[in-house]
Amino acid sequence: MYFSISVIALLVASATAHATFQELWINGVDQGSSCVRLPASNSPVTSVTTTDIACNAGSSSSSGLCSVSPGDEVTVEMHQQPGDRSCANEAIGGDHYGPINVYMAQVSDATTAVGSEAGWFKVSEIGLPSSDPDYWGTEVLNDNCGHYTFTVPSDIAPGNYLLRAEVIALHVASSPGGAQFYMSCYQLSVGGSGTASPATVNFPGAYSATDPGILINIYTQLDTYTIPGPQPYGTASPTVATTPYPTTATWNTALQPSTVPIAVPTAGAKGIGQA
Repeated sequence: MYFSISVIALLVASATAHATFQELWINGVDQGSSCVRLPASNSPVTSVTTTDIACNAGSSSSSGLCSVSPGDEVTVEMHQQPGDRSCANEAIGGDHYGPINVYMAQVSDATTAVGSEAGWFKVSEIGLPSSDPDYWGTEVLNDNCGHYTFTVPSDIAPGNYLLRAEVIALHVASSPGGAQFYMSCYQLSVGGSGTASPATVNFPGAYSATDPGILINIYTQLDTYTIPGPQPYGTASPTVATTPYPTTATWNTALQPSTVPIAVPTAGAKGIGQA
């Protein structure tokens, strides 16, 4: 059977550029992998109807709970290989272009909760921040050494939560089942005195294989893009700019650690750049 060089290159890229959300930062403090449910591999989920779409395949609960407060800045961190935090490598390569979504779900016990049984609300998203040229959320992720930062909603109720960070790679999404979903769930304890309980969706259930942001040919000029899932709670989604998106890193890549903490930091730990 004959394959063109371009098709072979695409297949190779698809096989070698998988990735995993592995680490977490809270207000610039590295939590490492202390409260993440690491998936069994860096391969994607490709069915939106499987329970794996919630927290990935083979992910197991962690004993760690990372403490956050409403209004905190939280950063999720993705890399291709387990334990690799090098900024020399793309967080997710192989032209795996697509959006980033972040969800939260309040649960009774984050260390034992089942992601596919939880109710999720979206707290952040970035899809196609610029159409001149087309520039994707995953490219922002790569520009920032795999880091994506969002703000915890200021009014959510205290308690245990799961945090779901997701990339949807669209490089082969022009046919049903082609989109690739890369997600990890983190275990959080949220403080404060908020009372908000946002409307939720379920995984599976939130996505359809034929959603316009999932079944799509990204190799044409796109002036708009519909990010899958609900609108983020308490914040607006970035609009699609008609000017080039700045590619300068906003994350301080010079201070990126090479090791991965596996224990939740003690109270009072200082963040990057803090005196």
